[in-house]
Amino acid sequence: MASSWTRLHEHLGVPPGPLDFDMVAKAAADRLAESDDLDWKEHLPQPPREGRWNELAKDVAAMANTRGGLIIFGVQDTTCELTGIDPAEVKPEQYAQWIRNHVHPYLSGLTFTTLASPDGTRSVLVADVPASPMAPHLVYGTAARDKDQQAAVAPYRDRDHTAWMAEQQLERAYRDRFTRATQTDDTLRQLVDHTRQTVTLQQREASAWFIAVARPERPLPRSATRTTRDSARFVTAQAYDRAAQQPDSRLSPGALASLVIVSNPRPGLRRWVLSTLGLRAGRETYAELHDDGTVVLAANLTFRTTRDHFRDDDHLPAGLFVHQDTLDACCRDLCILTSQLARHLRLDSSLLLHATVATGFHKAVSLIPVTMDHPGFTSVPDGARYPHTIQPVTAGLLPADTDEALQDSAQELFTDLTNQFGLD
Repeated sequence: MASSWTRLHEHLGVPPGPLDFDMVAKAAADRLAESDDLDWKEHLPQPPREGRWNELAKDVAAMANTRGGLIIFGVQDTTCELTGIDPAEVKPEQYAQWIRNHVHPYLSGLTFTTLASPDGTRSVLVADVPASPMAPHLVYGTAARDKDQQAAVAPYRDRDHTAWMAEQQLERAYRDRFTRATQTDDTLRQLVDHTRQTVTLQQREASAWFIAVARPERPLPRSATRTTRDSARFVTAQAYDRAAQQPDSRLSPGALASLVIVSNPRPGLRRWVLSTLGLRAGRETYAELHDDGTVVLAANLTFRTTRDHFRDDDHLPAGLFVHQDTLDACCRDLCILTSQLARHLRLDSSLLLHATVATGFHKAVSLIPVTMDHPGFTSVPDGARYPHTIQPVTAGLLPADTDEALQDSAQELFTDLTNQFGLD
């Protein structure tokens, strides 16, 4: 199977990894309801009948057009009774041929896996459908009365059932496909600019800001279920707990330490906003959790780096201080928050991380890196540069990444940012 993080993993509370029969059996015993990324089927796929769509092609295309997911054969859809299938009757080559013949454009990454119970008495078939960057996929078929005339439909998952795209939905899906690559760069720029304007207009004093955006390679479509306020709170709390378990997290608290106090996220444009802007105390922090899996994170890097915290003999240049320990912690928090939201939404695509350090000034202002030494004083490292601008840096992660993999992504961002200050 390609997916290592699915609705079953989330429901059962197990870490990312291969799906096995016992997980399917437990989910069925719990009567886990169908959703836009889970479809129970009692019987194995059957050949198409005259005048009807190929059911397997329709179900697979619907999931690929939405967010991807699992179609599990051998479980009754209404009662969730695990009836099982006969593994001898499974014909993955034939299923793949049906998909090739009836679903266009070609859908890559689809897998069929037979899972057997430990004693070998029962089996299920799992079709793992990836979210497709080539969506919308059309299902082609012929009518019984006019076999020379082909028709095509565009199915999608609407919660627990399959629906058909209306004209305006199909038009939007095509537009999204053709503009996805260009749109990614434009969207990243727009989100960074919007966030920079938002935080710098509300900052208590002139500061340097960590501003980052994480965006899925295949964002969830508008037809996917919207997140809720409770979901935003839950994701943030889970991310904070996960970050608190990382080494040295208490020595350099980042953005999540401030966001976790926001008990009432506010709605935005298809997103939830968590903000400490406007509060009189604490680090100013801002975050957005988007319905499509995008994450925005910003934090004040100048907080608690006033000139009073330096040694008396330090000769300080003019400019805005950038606390390197906080920058490191923010890179870590970005990766963890992105991973938690991706898992909660059951995203099935990689995510691009885009981070920079910015100010609200239109004129050139020096950005001065500072670190904390053991006696508790802040200092400017020897040999450091004071750049006026920081080039954006990028990294990537997968929803199922381990903490070690997330740390590698965070370290890549931090290294690329701090190298621009002449530091290693």
